[in-house]
Amino acid sequence: MASGGPFQYAGIRQAGQGDLLDVFRIEKQAFEQPWPFSAFERYLGEPGFLVAERPEETALAGFVVADTIPNHGRPLGHIKDLAVHPDDRGQGLGGALVDRGLAVLRAQGARSAKLEVRRSNDPAIGLYREKGFEYYRTLDRYYADGEDAFVMVARLANHE
Repeated sequence: MASGGPFQYAGIRQAGQGDLLDVFRIEKQAFEQPWPFSAFERYLGEPGFLVAERPEETALAGFVVADTIPNHGRPLGHIKDLAVHPDDRGQGLGGALVDRGLAVLRAQGARSAKLEVRRSNDPAIGLYREKGFEYYRTLDRYYADGEDAFVMVARLANHE
């Protein structure tokens, strides 16, 4: 675990079969209602399923799942999932993963991206605002426990 300053990661790369267990462990630590393991299996091979490696360690530090969905003839980017291991939070890794995920979406022709975030998740909302996402609308009772989600949208053409 790095301490202080920007996160020192060994690299962000496309996820592989051998990463799924670590990804699922991070997901379970990050969320009360985690995605099932099979959800991650479905995204294997997708360019926007990225993982961050810790330096000199085999365990992963975090991941992002980003893909595109059809939208009136031009793909719309969608950040579907983002999680950072609790030991690696607050060091810039979440932002680095969002940046790389958005770069993949731009390369796939998306000019904008959306995401859903729990209304109560202030750290994530702050991160997404820093990355150019703006509040779009509220999805009432979006999560299984009844909590609302904010839909946030960012334009990608000018995002760096």
